[in-house]
Amino acid sequence: MEAVELSAVECDLNGIFDSHCHYDDAAFDSDRDALLDYLFSGDSAVDCLMHACTDLDSAEYGLRMAERYDRYFTSVGLHPETLDKEYGKYADGLPTDYIDKMRKLAQHPKVRAIGEIGLDYHYEGYDKASQIELFEAQLELAHELDLPVIMHCRDATEDFVGLMEKHRPRGVVHCFSGSAETAEQLLKLGLYIGFTGALTFKNAKKAKRAFGVVPTDRLLFETDCPYMAPPPFRGKRCYSEMIAYVAAEAESLSGIPAQHLVDITNNNAKKLFGIFPDTIKEQ
Repeated sequence: MEAVELSAVECDLNGIFDSHCHYDDAAFDSDRDALLDYLFSGDSAVDCLMHACTDLDSAEYGLRMAERYDRYFTSVGLHPETLDKEYGKYADGLPTDYIDKMRKLAQHPKVRAIGEIGLDYHYEGYDKASQIELFEAQLELAHELDLPVIMHCRDATEDFVGLMEKHRPRGVVHCFSGSAETAEQLLKLGLYIGFTGALTFKNAKKAKRAFGVVPTDRLLFETDCPYMAPPPFRGKRCYSEMIAYVAAEAESLSGIPAQHLVDITNNNAKKLFGIFPDTIKEQ
């Protein structure tokens, strides 16, 4: 995935909270430290980052970065695709003590969520029963630890909504691409909705309609980087300042100034993840 020169991104905003990013992805191997140093230098538009964990190794990475950068926060969780029979991290079976390992990792003060967890029925050969079992175990852990959840749902809406109604977690459905009707169901359950650069895609009519029903106090912005880069960077590596393009699209849809939306989503993320000014050291 080709990188983007920082100077190519037009961003005159400040205070961005990227509520879902994957800086442990191999797309950042060549310049990860330099990029993160820039994002937290005070010269970028970024205020805080939330690392979306995908497996136990990803959790360890998130903790290392959270200890290095004051405004870098992290989650602990197992993505449903880790169970994929062909390429999943746990294709041969989950560690028998994975919940105990997650529970221990979650004791770190910079762990502010359980995630990225959920359901993904997109590819052939998925194991529905195993995904639901893993998802429910992690929802129960989040309840036990009183932590919010960062959730993934792709092509699994009926089962996902059913589990939301059963467990009633607090948290966010990230990279939302469902219908406005599904968004309304999730909002009634008290959940936040996260939008990525996909909101800016020309064919994202469903996401744009869904955005229209999300009140500002339940809205989050995210990149899901290195994925979901907005135009004019489609096919290239995304990074957190590209939320400026999401905010600009959100302004065109809502009439609310982009900077105000960035301020609102920053506050929403800090509220959801329990991050307040007295818990963040100045850089």
